[in-house]
Amino acid sequence: MAFKNWQAGGKKRVFAPTLPCLLAAMPAAAFAAAGDFAPPSYIGSLDPHFIWEMLIGGIVVFAFCTAIAVWVTSALRKVRRSQLRRNAFVSSALNNLSHGVVMTDAQKRVVFCNNRYLEIYGLARSDIRSDMTGSDLLELRRRRGVLDISTDQFYRIAGSGEGLITELPDGRSIVVKYWGLPNGGSVATHEDCSEQRRLSRQLATTTQFLESVIDNVPVCVAAKNIENGRYILANRAFEKFSRLSRDVIVGKRAHEIFQPATAATIEAADRAALQSPQSQFRSEIIVERGPEKRTLSSNRVIARDDKGQPKFLIALFDDITDHKSLSLELENTKKFLELIVDNIPVSLVVERVSDGKYLLANRSAETILNRRREDATGLTAADIFNAREAKLIVARDEAAIKKRGMLTEEHPISTKDGLRLFLTRRVTVLDDEGRPQYLIKTHEDVTDRRQTESRMAHMAYHDGLTDLPNRAAFLQALSQMIEACAGTDEEFAVLSVDLDGLKEINDVFGHSIGDRLLIEVSHRIQGSAGGGVVARLSGDEFGLLIDGKQPATGKALAQKVTEALAREFSIEGKSVRIGCTTGISIFPRDGTDAASLLANAGAALFRAKAKSRGSIGIFEPEMDQQIRDRRVLHQDLSLAIRNGEMSLHYQPQAKTGHSVESSEVVGFEALARWFHPVRGFVPPADFIPLAEESGLIVEMGEWILREACREAASWPQPLQIAVNLSPAQFMHGDLVGLVHSILLETGLAPGRLELEITEGVLIEDFDRGLALLRRLKALGVRVSMDDFGSGYSSLSYLQAFPFDKIKIDRAFVMNLGRNPQSAAIVRAVIGLGHGLEMSIVAEGVETREQLAFLAGEGCNAVQGYLIGKPAPILHYAGLVGRPTGPLEPARKAG
Repeated sequence: MAFKNWQAGGKKRVFAPTLPCLLAAMPAAAFAAAGDFAPPSYIGSLDPHFIWEMLIGGIVVFAFCTAIAVWVTSALRKVRRSQLRRNAFVSSALNNLSHGVVMTDAQKRVVFCNNRYLEIYGLARSDIRSDMTGSDLLELRRRRGVLDISTDQFYRIAGSGEGLITELPDGRSIVVKYWGLPNGGSVATHEDCSEQRRLSRQLATTTQFLESVIDNVPVCVAAKNIENGRYILANRAFEKFSRLSRDVIVGKRAHEIFQPATAATIEAADRAALQSPQSQFRSEIIVERGPEKRTLSSNRVIARDDKGQPKFLIALFDDITDHKSLSLELENTKKFLELIVDNIPVSLVVERVSDGKYLLANRSAETILNRRREDATGLTAADIFNAREAKLIVARDEAAIKKRGMLTEEHPISTKDGLRLFLTRRVTVLDDEGRPQYLIKTHEDVTDRRQTESRMAHMAYHDGLTDLPNRAAFLQALSQMIEACAGTDEEFAVLSVDLDGLKEINDVFGHSIGDRLLIEVSHRIQGSAGGGVVARLSGDEFGLLIDGKQPATGKALAQKVTEALAREFSIEGKSVRIGCTTGISIFPRDGTDAASLLANAGAALFRAKAKSRGSIGIFEPEMDQQIRDRRVLHQDLSLAIRNGEMSLHYQPQAKTGHSVESSEVVGFEALARWFHPVRGFVPPADFIPLAEESGLIVEMGEWILREACREAASWPQPLQIAVNLSPAQFMHGDLVGLVHSILLETGLAPGRLELEITEGVLIEDFDRGLALLRRLKALGVRVSMDDFGSGYSSLSYLQAFPFDKIKIDRAFVMNLGRNPQSAAIVRAVIGLGHGLEMSIVAEGVETREQLAFLAGEGCNAVQGYLIGKPAPILHYAGLVGRPTGPLEPARKAG
């Protein structure tokens, strides 16, 4: 409105000066029109009217021109004032912008620079000269330190679409954009973008962090646009699972990525999530990935906008195929372990230490708990057992917990089958902080085992036929008696009694009558000894110990035994007679150690038998000749190997059949034989003990092993070859290295070699012997326990080392069919060996009845005269795959 009023007032002022002019011209015109005016005469001949007309016309023209000039001047003033107002308005508007603005004309002179520009760069209005160009302004900024690039760079970068970002010394960031105008001028804007850049960097950092988090989430993450179903996000796990890059995934729909069936499953899950009131849907889906099918655990979430409208679908899924497979395997393993725990042949109970409640019990534990295991869970010992038993059980449990190790004990427990002996083991299980958490208890019924061990221990020190103490027990008793009498005036006699005519009785009446006779003989000798020590030292030799005045007391006992045995025996309706010869040695006169006394009694017996059967001989010093003879024999034995006097005989081992014909030979045992050039054949019972005592067994054993391997390696049939090892070989030299070198030297496959040891190998030095056995087995050879049952600790050795084979001592086999105890022992050993997955070989099989019994009990193999006697390998040429010689009967080999 003010602008309009200013325009109206201007018009009045324009026409106001013309009014006086017009008024002055009007009288002149009137006077001229009246004709009363006469020009002066000096005008000459001109018409006065014309002169007045000209004068009045000039005045009018002058007045008109003056009016026009005045109007034009007024109009120009109006335009100038209007321009100034517009300039002031524009200048005010530009000065109040948040951007700095600089304008230049076609000559690049600065025609405008607003206050914000000066403020941004710390300039004053006085710094801007009237003739300053754009380049001068940039140079001014460069001098002030707020520009660090050249003028050309400034215009080139600022004129680009993104503009130029300048970092000021105070940390602010200014974005400059430059535009050229059509008239040749330019406009540049300068905006402080510090906060915007800070927010951008913060947003970029946050975005990068979120992308990093999503990319490193170990489950697949994907997002879809709900409108078109296209993927808009996929993390690294999704890429790995789909085997596609996210560049391929993003922008695609499910059916463009997955197979049709999989895409349909995914879309169905998406619809379920959209229809869910909770905007979330969990499920397991099956997807096809190439030729395989994978199971995914899927969780779909709908993201909504502020109006509650669905915008995006976020899918999280994890490949649980392996997990499900592992879970199934874990479940199967759990069932398997439960099955194993339920069927292990020992009672198993687990209780919680904190309250003593039973948490687990297997089926076998029902015998101990006297109730169903389900009923025992959650109960304590006090709830199950009577007060006295519960108190004892709790005390033993507390002792095991306090020990924090294994506590083992044997004790009787009342069961529905009566009082049984149980081996209880308690083991404490600690938690992560080392505190007792569980107590595991196993109860093994060892009643039958202990009874068997007791019988076997008894048999180890007692004769299987007569139940008298054997040689080992006799030597032990003799040593104890020596120890008791040492340093005193006490003396005692050692009697060695040999039966005369036993072989003849066996030949005439059979071994059954002979065995019955030995039993009766043992009873009569025991009756004569009157409670003294009586032992059966060998097949027909007995030993006795008698204290008192010697030699009278010893001779009296010998005479009494002779008289007792001289009486006729009636066995199975047959009258049988037998005599005896006795040798006597006296402590301390004839020796102060068990071996010397027994050897001297044997020497006296040898002298008495040479003199007259049925006589009594007392050791005399001249009998030392026998000892000298042994020394000579030792010297001869040391030369026997070098002189080629030693040889090997081979005794076949066969799979147990119900008959000799059906027993298939599977191997041989190599046995040393010595043929002396003067003495002739020397029994192994004579030279093997001598070699053991003298240490020659080490050299002899090496020769036997090498020769047996060399021979076996040459057989066309790959049969087993068994070689005995002496305890002395384990104590001297590198036995493992020797076996290895011989196998390499002879080329024999390790699996064909079987090394037989006795428990003496482990008795001397258990740890060393056990280590050597393990190293031997590592070579691939087989190791067997020979003469099983003849010692006192064979069971413990079976537990310590996994033998391949157990050889039942011939002492048990020879009494099969005659002594029920022997049958029970053999049956127990076979069952024990099979339980330990060891092969069983019975030695000394001489009758078909023994073979039939062993076959019926499941014995794996047999060895003895019934199968074949020890003989040179030529005798068994056909069995080892060589042409059959005239000496060999027709047999078969495995």
